[in-house]
Amino acid sequence: MSNDLDSDVVDLKVMVIDDSKTIRRTAEILLKKAGCDVITATDGFEALALIADRHPDVIFVDIMMPRLDGYQTCALIKHSEQFKDTPVIMLSSKDGLFDRARGRIVGSEQYLTKPFTKDELLGAIKRHTAKVA
Repeated sequence: MSNDLDSDVVDLKVMVIDDSKTIRRTAEILLKKAGCDVITATDGFEALALIADRHPDVIFVDIMMPRLDGYQTCALIKHSEQFKDTPVIMLSSKDGLFDRARGRIVGSEQYLTKPFTKDELLGAIKRHTAKVA
């Protein structure tokens, strides 16, 4: 194993929901290097099935996706008795006040603007899983 491992996030199950293959791959590589168990989904429908099956510790969700967008996906996760306490972090290429506010309304814990850095991803995970661990 590389010395990239970050003990705070090792073995955490992290889900990345994004319709962009590039974003999914980038996040997956960064998170796996840090020792996370990464689950990816291309949209909200696929994600909801995987969440029920895999029980991720933290979820990153893109706002702009076909079929079920990030806001709808987040709202469904937060309305689920089983997953309402799972941290959801919105991902967007837009850095607007409206988007941030809407993300808060549906229950997301944080908002990251794409492109994100490894430090931003890991920082968000640590920030929202420290209280769980």
